[in-house]
This record gives sequence, C-alpha cells and structure tokens, in this order.
Amino acid sequence: MRKMKKKVNIAALILGLMLPFFALSQDSNLGNWLIYIGNKKLNSKWNIHNEVQYRNYNAIGDLEQLLLRTGVGYNITENDNILLGYGYILSENYIGESDDKVSVNEHRIFQQYTTKQKVGKVALSHRYRFEQRFVESDYKMRFRYFLGVKIPLQYKEEGENPLYASMYNEIFLNSKSSVFDRNRVFGGIGYKFSDALRLELGYMNQFFENSSRDQVNVIAFVNF
Repeated sequence: MRKMKKKVNIAALILGLMLPFFALSQDSNLGNWLIYIGNKKLNSKWNIHNEVQYRNYNAIGDLEQLLLRTGVGYNITENDNILLGYGYILSENYIGESDDKVSVNEHRIFQQYTTKQKVGKVALSHRYRFEQRFVESDYKMRFRYFLGVKIPLQYKEEGENPLYASMYNEIFLNSKSSVFDRNRVFGGIGYKFSDALRLELGYMNQFFENSSRDQVNVIAFVNF
C-alpha cells in the first residue's frame, strides 16, 4: 500500500512540475489576492476549516471575487485528512471591454483528500478536490489537483526553520467540455511565527485556454 501511494505521489509531482511551462505564451494582467486560511482543531481527529479570500483586479479596491469557505475535516492518519465543505463565491465580472460589471453568485459543495510527505527536508502536500458548483441557475462539476512544496531556508539549533520557500501548482478540470478550466502556479516566501501563525507573500500566475492573469498573493495561515 505504501509503495503504491508513493508511486501515485511521484507521478502527481511530475505532472505538477510540468504544467507551469504551458503558461509561457499567455498574456497577463496584475491583480492582488488577500487570503486568510484558518484551522480549528477540535481533537486529535476532527477539525474545522475556515477561509476568506478577497481578490482584486488591481492592487486593492476593484473587487474581482469574494470567496468564503468552510468545512469539517477528519484526520485518517497524522498526514492524511478528508474534508467535506461548503463555499460561497461572489464574482464581479466585467462585461466585455466596458467598465460595467455583472455580479455572479455561486454556492459550492466540495469533498477533498489531503496527504503530506517528506523528501529529505522538503515538505510536499497533495490535495485532491471534487466540487459541485451551483452558479446562478447553472450546475457544474470540477476536479482540482494541488501540489505544494515547502523548502526550509533557515536553520536554528532548536530545530525550527521559520523562513521557507513556498511553491505550488494546481490544475482545474471540468466534467464537461472544455475539460481544461485553468491552472495556477505560485512561488513565494513564507515565515512561521509560531504553531498558530505563518504568513506567505508571493506571485501567482493563473492561466486559462487563451489568456492569463498575474496575482500578488498575501496569505495568512492561522491555527487556533
């Protein structure tokens, strides 16, 4: 079982590292995402996930999307977690080339499995998420695979490595045509202040079939 799991994660790692190269020919614009990701530990097995993302078309003030997400998770093992969640998403989409916007409401149910592993000092995380999306009167389904990499950049005698490099790649696939929805590539620097708080600052490129956008991401991870 462990050998099979290792092979699956290695294959996923190779896939995740190859995908960013498809973004090289895309046009892009710069925006900003402010992200809060929280986790409330109930006991050794159960936890509550909560998340807020405030996404802007520019530095701040031109809302692109507001995302609220929550869920209940269960730890199968120390490194494996399953989660059932709900999300509300408000999108402010520009109409064509005009300055006018239209508001789009989405309710989303999702199921996910997350597993973590270590390769030397490098920490890897794999997340598999299946979403059922209710976008106004339309129903959609989507699969997402996330590969995260954390590399320590600082060593202290007490064994802590507060400064680290953070990278991830996430691909989104629809259940209907067109199957490819989008891909996100992120690279940045993180700092762990304590077991309760760490912050990341970095750059993300999100690309679609014929376009892409560049984002500055500020992410706060809070455990309480």
